[in-house]
Amino acid sequence: MHLQGHSGACGREAAESLRTWCAPTAGAGPALLANKPGGAVGGLAERDSELIPREEVQDGCMPKVLVVDDEAHITELVSMALRYNNFDSELASSGRSALEAVVRDRPDLVILDVSLPDLDGFEVARRLRESDGPSRHLPIIFLTARDTTSDKVHGLTLGGDDYVTKPFSVEELVARVVAVLRRAGKVIELTPTEFRLLHYLLANPRRVLTRDQILDRVWDYDFEGNASVLETYISYLRRKVDAVDPPLIHTVRGVGYSLRLPRAERSEP
Repeated sequence: MHLQGHSGACGREAAESLRTWCAPTAGAGPALLANKPGGAVGGLAERDSELIPREEVQDGCMPKVLVVDDEAHITELVSMALRYNNFDSELASSGRSALEAVVRDRPDLVILDVSLPDLDGFEVARRLRESDGPSRHLPIIFLTARDTTSDKVHGLTLGGDDYVTKPFSVEELVARVVAVLRRAGKVIELTPTEFRLLHYLLANPRRVLTRDQILDRVWDYDFEGNASVLETYISYLRRKVDAVDPPLIHTVRGVGYSLRLPRAERSEP
C-alpha cells in the first residue's frame, strides 16, 4: 500500500497492495484545445468544477503524471491542465530522460509522445513493459501526431492503455487520464474524513489501534463514547479499499482496528 508523500510510514506488505489518492469526481476541467504542432492554443474556459476539487486534496495525495514530449508548448499546456485539475506533473523531452524520470519520480501514469529525438515513444513503452518492478505495469497514454491505424494498433499492442492523436482537446486528455487510472484500479474516491482515517491506519501498519486512539487522532476530539461514527467510516473504507483482494482493514474485537495483510498473504512466517 502506498500513500504518496507518506510512503516511509507504510508497511512493506501494505505498500504492495494499495495506492490511494483523493480521487477525481464527476465534472469538467478546463476547456483547452491544443492545435496542430506549432499552432495557437485555444482559450481556457472556467467550468463549474475541477476533476479533483481542491478542497478534497490533502497534502501529498495528488496523482503524479509524467508528460513526455519534445515540444515545450505541448508539455507546458498539458502540465497546466493537469495542475488545474490537481494532478502533480513531471516533464521530460526525450525517451531516455523519460525512462530516467520513471525510476526517479515514480509517476502514476505517463503521457508519451512517439516522435522523440532519441528513443521513440514505442521503444520507451516496450522497455517499460519488459522491465522488472512497478514500471512494468505503469499506465501509458500515447499522445502523438502519428494517426494511422497501424501506429495505433502498434502502440496499443505494445501495452499502451490509450492512444490520443494530435490535434487534441486537453480537457478530453485529462478525462482520459482519469479514466485510465480508474481502469487500472489506482483511484479510490475518498472524502477528507475517509482520507484522514486511512492515512492514520497507513501510518500504523499491523498495529492494533483502539477506537479512542482513532477518534482522537482522526476527529481530534472526544465523541464521548459514540463509536458508531467510527464504525460507519470504517464500513465506508472497507467498501472502497477492500473491494479488491486481499482485505486490509481488520477488526480486533473489543479493541479496535488494524491495517495489515491477511496472515496467508504475508511473506514472513
